[in-house]
Amino acid sequence: MTTTLITGGTVVTATGRSKADVLIDGETIVAVLEPGSRLLGTDLPASVDRVIDATGKYVIPGGIDAHTHMELPFGGTAASDTFETGTRAAAWGGTTTIIDFAVQTYGQRVFDGLATWHQKAAGNCAIDYAFHQIIGDVNADSLQAMDGLLAEGVSSFKLFMAYPGVFYSDDAQILRAMQKSADTGLITMMHAENGPAIDVLVEQLLAQGKTDPYYHGVARAWQMEEEATHRAIMIANLTGAPLYVVHVSARQAVEQLAAARDNGQNVFGETCPQYLYLSLEENLGAPGFEGAKWVCSTPLRSRAEGHQDHMWQSLRTNDIQMVSTDHCPFCMKGQKDLGLGNFSKIPNGIGSVEHRMDLLYQGVVNGRITLERWVEITSTTPARMFGLYGKKGVIQPGADGDIVIYDPNGHTSIGYEKTHHMNMDHSAWEGYEIDGHVDTVLSRGKVVIDHNEYLGAKGDGQFVKRGLSQYLI
Repeated sequence: MTTTLITGGTVVTATGRSKADVLIDGETIVAVLEPGSRLLGTDLPASVDRVIDATGKYVIPGGIDAHTHMELPFGGTAASDTFETGTRAAAWGGTTTIIDFAVQTYGQRVFDGLATWHQKAAGNCAIDYAFHQIIGDVNADSLQAMDGLLAEGVSSFKLFMAYPGVFYSDDAQILRAMQKSADTGLITMMHAENGPAIDVLVEQLLAQGKTDPYYHGVARAWQMEEEATHRAIMIANLTGAPLYVVHVSARQAVEQLAAARDNGQNVFGETCPQYLYLSLEENLGAPGFEGAKWVCSTPLRSRAEGHQDHMWQSLRTNDIQMVSTDHCPFCMKGQKDLGLGNFSKIPNGIGSVEHRMDLLYQGVVNGRITLERWVEITSTTPARMFGLYGKKGVIQPGADGDIVIYDPNGHTSIGYEKTHHMNMDHSAWEGYEIDGHVDTVLSRGKVVIDHNEYLGAKGDGQFVKRGLSQYLI
């Protein structure tokens, strides 16, 4: 096995930072040492196989993106990133673990859907991966199947209050699934938007000739997100289920989550980079059909209404606990353009898995969050939330050798012709400048990215079974 010593860097954790050396033996961290320490009398730099000089740089646990959709069928097409291309792009951006969503569609058995996702991912991933389970058809059979998810290493499931006729669950189905959540300890993840009401607004806007991408955001108004978030919280309160609301974009939805937590309820929320930076006016409202690049659900919100600033504030105050990407990319040509003349036909999704760590680090540079909070929301909390902590999300003996060496004096120019590795024909983050750079990425002790060179390979990643969340009460 290869031994690796990372020297001279500043190890940053969710609770602090210190100068330290990190020793990896094979795939596992075996020691975190004071700089220049000897281990059992051994001169470490002379005795290891590889020394990585991290002087002047941050040494952080590899990023965990807990919300991705590789190869997801949606809107008559499928997400353009495969597990091979998407996980390779993730590695370029300092993410060493993804949690993707296995899908049970209407009429399908839960474990058949899970098996399909294993087939898609096995032997193709550049980094480690795990699964959540989408329950797209809550019935007696699927409720019974949920009893076996934890044994498969799947400790969370997702329901949709949106997309009637596709993934939608009504309140009765949500109630039954949350009762199962309370019984088993599985976390209920919720896409919280009032789908039936949104469908009415879509129909009315199209009838008025309002067909441009901008109206995607109008139809999916913040009231639709706040109402559904409140409803999910109330059903979770009744059943005692732990609740995790995905891709929170509206400040009013955050307020619902914060109020519930203040009242002692076990509820959590994530947001995504697009809700921190992008907006209804500037992006969805771009000239012509250009706004289709940024069609996603929940939608981008109005900057004039303060949603973006509120999301940053919520990350500082822990009203929102973490940042995932909801990575679900589609090309403009042949995919997004399915919605020319009808915004409701535009496949919903943005590609961000490569840029999450950088975009959040820019928040450190801009004084939005601390360096430690950056590590917490991109790695440590996802590991704790979804049953990976100890092996992932931390630099300590016994943890996997998932490490990113980040240069605060480096620079990253995001753009399709510059740093783009996702399988898309455009970048949703074109022109963004980051005052930092991912220099080196190790996945289970193997260097997969080193100074703008990809050294990994298809199949490097392994499936990781997850345990129960550390946030269960």
